[in-house]
Amino acid sequence: MTQSFRGTPQGVNLAMINGGAGGGADTLRQVEAKYPALLFKQQLTAYVEKIYGMIRDNLKKEISPLLGLCIQAPRTSRASLVKGASRSVANTPAHEALIAHWQGIVKSLTNFLDTLKSNNVPSFLVCKVFTQIFSFVNVQLFNSLLLRRECCSFSNGEYVRAGLCELENWCFKATDEYAGTSWEELKHIRQAIGFLVIHQKPKKTLDEISHDLCPVLSIQQLYRISTMYWDDKYGTHSVSSDVIANMRVLMTEDSNNAVSNSFLLDDDSSIPFSVDDLSKSMERFDIADIEPPPLIRENSGFSFLFPVTD
Repeated sequence: MTQSFRGTPQGVNLAMINGGAGGGADTLRQVEAKYPALLFKQQLTAYVEKIYGMIRDNLKKEISPLLGLCIQAPRTSRASLVKGASRSVANTPAHEALIAHWQGIVKSLTNFLDTLKSNNVPSFLVCKVFTQIFSFVNVQLFNSLLLRRECCSFSNGEYVRAGLCELENWCFKATDEYAGTSWEELKHIRQAIGFLVIHQKPKKTLDEISHDLCPVLSIQQLYRISTMYWDDKYGTHSVSSDVIANMRVLMTEDSNNAVSNSFLLDDDSSIPFSVDDLSKSMERFDIADIEPPPLIRENSGFSFLFPVTD
């Protein structure tokens, strides 16, 4: 890549790149890409994919320790939830302390968004980053919930639900332009928490649970959360024994399906865009308005990016 910038490209006109000078964008003509141009495009794509992965993975590393704390209510706060004080402490110091870990995640998301915007990262790529981050949050929280019985209580469901509201508010403030469909990526943990906090579980039929309350959860996942649920607040019971029996029958019928035997989710770390996606999403802007970083300013190979002085 470095060798590709040895020497200034011939015939480069920044005014034409920006759609200006003599006739503007209408004078631009599509030319056939030669091998050097195709090679440059491949190299540039590789760099974008690498940098994208680094940004995404750095944010994952930053919020991972907080996610481990967000799946289970702190002991001191759990006592308040069990006593029924959760509704009366909304927007109070006690409530702020309860969701402090969630607010830490929100702060990290906000800081990353501000950094990406200030560096002119296209909203298309910003959306992709946060969509994958929220998918990661969904996987981590959901898997932790189904692996730890102490997290499957009614009061803990209320705690996680309050935290999810913080993430929903962040998506609203970030707007669809940058958050995209991030909120939808949390559907597994949202529906699992919805099951934990719903009342009158023994009266729910399997059809109501699997189609209305938790349509994205598999039978294995529903069985897992149903059998681990416990009510530390009202002392109520989980779903009826008939529903549990029906779940077992369905799981037996699906036992030959290797995919359905796992109740855990997998994190998708692939690059969620193609070169064509990037090309179609690029926004036009005047590069003369952007201050290049020192490494580019000090490298003569990038001199073609700067205005020519007479």
